[in-house]
Amino acid sequence: MDSDLFSRRRAVRFAQLLDEANGGRRHHVRSRADDQLTRLVAVGQRLVAERPDIQVDVEFRAGLRAMLVAAAEREHTTDPAAAGTPQATGRSSLLGGATARRARARGAILVGIAAGAVAVSGISAASENAVPGDALYGMKRSTERAQLALAKSDLSRGQLFLDFARTRLDEAATLRDDATGFSAVLDDMDADTRQGVRLLTTGAAQHTDPAALDAVNTFVTGQRRAVAGLLDGAGSAERERTRQSLALLDAIRKRSDALRAAIGCASPAPVDSDALGPVPAGCPIGR
Repeated sequence: MDSDLFSRRRAVRFAQLLDEANGGRRHHVRSRADDQLTRLVAVGQRLVAERPDIQVDVEFRAGLRAMLVAAAEREHTTDPAAAGTPQATGRSSLLGGATARRARARGAILVGIAAGAVAVSGISAASENAVPGDALYGMKRSTERAQLALAKSDLSRGQLFLDFARTRLDEAATLRDDATGFSAVLDDMDADTRQGVRLLTTGAAQHTDPAALDAVNTFVTGQRRAVAGLLDGAGSAERERTRQSLALLDAIRKRSDALRAAIGCASPAPVDSDALGPVPAGCPIGR
């Protein structure tokens, strides 16, 4: 089958086209995939020419290099027991050309993966300051979803959601003259806030450990101060919408304090929950 973009034949042809685009010798062959591969080469050249002036993260670069080196080592590893035998020599003679072609094809695939990963990392970094309406805003939100998918625990995801809520607040500050956009961003901010708080309060209740509530309280203190700043110079509609977000933060602080008290007095585990997480019961009489 030769239907996939990076099947063996297409990978070899893609490598040839890359060579030609970079000044290498011209290969006097054509394939049915040339039009598609030529467009892909052109995209790669544009990414290189127009890449933002951003330094790739050192850890990402080191990890990518280690991955490519490991892949290269696997490709060139042979069976020590069979090396040097007549059978091995014969196979080497017969299959040398095919092996070289496969190596070039795999090399082209690895180069494509590496170039794509570096390009995506640069675009992702460039999207950090994007706001709704910008071309890169979708990439920014996709990066956030990827971070959530890679988080190792619910507590980590809860922290990420609160970080995203802070980001939405920064975006709202740039949309003060767009009532519809301003309200939509605050809706997203409140949704991220609820998601993060629910994960953290649930973790605190399950483990009877108020440490996660410290993160909630720290967030509420800083976020409330920043959200209140949006009231300055805002129109009536924007002020009303901002007050809704302030009311949510106040409700979160009350919930956090109630859960902390319940944990402190060894109250039974909550059985009810809502958008902010577990609803604590009162402390037993005498505690």
